[in-house]
Amino acid sequence: MAVARAKRPAFFYGGQAVVEGVLMRGKRHYAVAARKRDGRIVVIHEPLRSRVYTSRVWAQPFLRGIAGLVEMIHLGMRALTWSANIQMEEAEVQLSPAAMRTTMAISAVLGLFLFVGLPLLAASALHRGSQSGAFTAIEGAARAVVLIGYLFLIGMVPSVRRLFQYHGAEHKTINCFESGDPVDVEHIRAASRLHPRCGTGFLVVVALVSIIVFAPLGNLPWVVLVASRVLLIPVVAAIAYEGIRLLARIRDTAPGRIALVPVLATQRLTTREPDDSQIEVAIAAFTAARSEETGEPFSPLPLAS
Repeated sequence: MAVARAKRPAFFYGGQAVVEGVLMRGKRHYAVAARKRDGRIVVIHEPLRSRVYTSRVWAQPFLRGIAGLVEMIHLGMRALTWSANIQMEEAEVQLSPAAMRTTMAISAVLGLFLFVGLPLLAASALHRGSQSGAFTAIEGAARAVVLIGYLFLIGMVPSVRRLFQYHGAEHKTINCFESGDPVDVEHIRAASRLHPRCGTGFLVVVALVSIIVFAPLGNLPWVVLVASRVLLIPVVAAIAYEGIRLLARIRDTAPGRIALVPVLATQRLTTREPDDSQIEVAIAAFTAARSEETGEPFSPLPLAS
């Protein structure tokens, strides 16, 4: 007898890959699971400190995009610190929150140079006229080339490839759940590693939205160009977030499938097929993140601030 599939959930679960593990975020709780060097899976589980996903204010269109982005950056930093320390336990070396913040700050500066500075330099070199549309189009194309090239190159690093496998495990787990299938290794293994709400897809939408947002500004003095790109990041991110949510809701329609082609294509750069041991880690994180909603018992471990 055929089993009726569950209706696609109204709440969108999210997550990201960490060092030898997966972060899963629910409506009120989040969890991080990582596999230690001895093979054991360690899981931490905590309530979300903010009310990003339960507040009516932060649930409003555009505001929710900015709030959600800030929340995931914060959770991601803490989860990365914890998961990295799990792997360094045997060496008796610990990565402090301050060290992680410094690393993230340096990464942010490099990111601004790669994805703001270089595209602007390319547009300035290739287009010296005053036509705003042409300048912004060149900038957007250059940003896309830099993004794809960057993802391709880092994907060649063995440790990053493993991170991308965990990224694939996170996607496959959420896809399996949203399809109404049992969340187990067998069903997750058969699920797609591509997901419309992926952060990689978000970057693609950001690149497209930025062309529209920045087009009216035209070719301005260099300082103004850089300042406008940085200051308008929240605006671009908010619009892109709504675009990603829309694509996720219309994913099963013909227009949705067409619009998702570039979004899903870029995810092939940032996801790899996981093995069963990595899927087990994703299941542990997802089960823990949903434990309050499902009523299943779970003993949390504290995550140091």
